[in-house]
Amino acid sequence: MIIDTHAHLDMLDDPKRAIEEAFEAGVEKIIIPGVEDETFDKVIKLAQEYENLYFLLGVHPSEAQKFNDETAKRIIEYAKHPKMKGIGEIGLDYYWDKTFVDIQKKVFKTQIEIAIMLDLPVVVHDREAHGDTFDILEEMKPKKVLLHCYSGSLEFAKKCIEKGYFLAFGGVATFKNAKKVRQTIKEIPLEHIMLETDTPYLTPHPYRGEENSPKYIKLVAKEIALIKDTALSEVEIKTTNNAKEFFNI
Repeated sequence: MIIDTHAHLDMLDDPKRAIEEAFEAGVEKIIIPGVEDETFDKVIKLAQEYENLYFLLGVHPSEAQKFNDETAKRIIEYAKHPKMKGIGEIGLDYYWDKTFVDIQKKVFKTQIEIAIMLDLPVVVHDREAHGDTFDILEEMKPKKVLLHCYSGSLEFAKKCIEKGYFLAFGGVATFKNAKKVRQTIKEIPLEHIMLETDTPYLTPHPYRGEENSPKYIKLVAKEIALIKDTALSEVEIKTTNNAKEFFNI
């Protein structure tokens, strides 16, 4: 059994079909992250409709300018829900737009403060912002950290693992030209790895270019098993146990 730790099911035209296909494919549980206030209700509604769905709430760095006190209050209030398992996806993204970096940093820190107050883990988006992301995490010291869709170097991965952070890998692991990601997977222990699809993005080979879905998570697990020269069952068991412990499921 496998856990998809990051699937934006609320962004799909037919999320119910994707959920049913995932369960038929052997996916045990799916975690839906929030990215902006206006979609929180849709995320929560989906998680409530299925026993094995859970959710995170947070404001994505690209939406940081929308974050305000009311958003913070909503996240804190929703944290009373038994299916809310963390604060995410939050972080820094310097790839698309660097014009409001200071706002991104402020909102990232505020949401980490909320996670600490609520004793919840954080799921972090870090794109082209490795140094600042690491520095803020070290400054704020959240209890548990998962770096979603890990894209850094092997050296940075080792630095993160030393701090007890976890790294999540998805469809990019199946791209033969993703040498940096594949090298990182090969060298770091399974005890620090989780699986994700980042649905509807980053669909694994051989379906690259199509809409992603949690049903494809096993392709990621199989590729990681090949890269690490280990049994698929070992990848499934260890990454699932990591996710269950991390998210308190």
